[in-house]
Amino acid sequence: MPTQLTPHNNDSAVPWHELAARVLSGGAPTRSECLSILQSNDSELLDLLAAAYRVRRAAHGNRVHLNLLINAKSGQCGEDCGYCSQSKVSEADVPRYDLVRPERILDGAETAAGRRAGTYCIVLSGLRPSRGELDALAQVVAQIKARFSLRICVSPGLLSESQAVELKQCGVDRVNHNLNTSRGFYPNICTTHAYQDRLDTLGAVRRAGLEICSGGIVGMGEKDEDVVELALELGRLAPEAVPVNFFLPIPGTPLQGAGRLDPRYCLKVLSLFRLANPKCELRIAAGREVHLGSLQPLGLFPADSIFVGDYLTTKGQPPDEDFRMIRELGFEPAIDG
Repeated sequence: MPTQLTPHNNDSAVPWHELAARVLSGGAPTRSECLSILQSNDSELLDLLAAAYRVRRAAHGNRVHLNLLINAKSGQCGEDCGYCSQSKVSEADVPRYDLVRPERILDGAETAAGRRAGTYCIVLSGLRPSRGELDALAQVVAQIKARFSLRICVSPGLLSESQAVELKQCGVDRVNHNLNTSRGFYPNICTTHAYQDRLDTLGAVRRAGLEICSGGIVGMGEKDEDVVELALELGRLAPEAVPVNFFLPIPGTPLQGAGRLDPRYCLKVLSLFRLANPKCELRIAAGREVHLGSLQPLGLFPADSIFVGDYLTTKGQPPDEDFRMIRELGFEPAIDG
């Protein structure tokens, strides 16, 4: 992905505040406007962020939704997703273990509550959950709900509608299943299952009455047009939460050399996803510490959600730094419980 983007002529630049006003009135950005966001001149960045912030503020005020993630089952995945350190084609040195004991998941829930997180995310590696894993999740989710005021999001892989209904019945609030990229670029990152499989899972989740968490990964070598297509596809699906991951090339994975990102481009990506998904909980997920760097606080003008803690196989920054960033912006943690 290019780090130097062709600037627009100032006379033809999209009036970002007019676009924000249209979005707030129920309209949507066109494909060409979305592409203009990503390819805008850096001199327009503050105006773009201000426009995205208008939309963010209308839905979320100055609240920041906090999430904590547990990698409850790691590695041992039979899929060939080239970006993932847990896939069968990865030689990365990451932990590999079956579903952890319920006590460990409960400990993570206690940590989430202690860090003022509103949502606790339980992630399992693999294509789809086994019968035993679904039963174990049902039991531990019931215990978490009895002890803590937490929303529960699970990321179990592909689901049938009956499996999604089971998760709903046991107290799960939301299912995460990322589209990751555009339909056209998807075969470049995975061949062992199809993009449509992911869409089918999201449909099953919605029909079961669960909230949807679905986003993507930027920086895997895709074109700007692929990022735009992903943002617009998510706009059509209207997920309650959209995590945007900035690709971290992990040694030992097939895509370890892919992608180049700079912090200004990342801020344009977040602005795009906000304007294309005006009401969602927009989360800056993995890679924010690395790719946004000292510009991290600016990311919370379009986005309203972060993880407080580590990611699946990579480290996040200390939670105290997250709270300081939120406080110094004049924002406040959301109370979701």
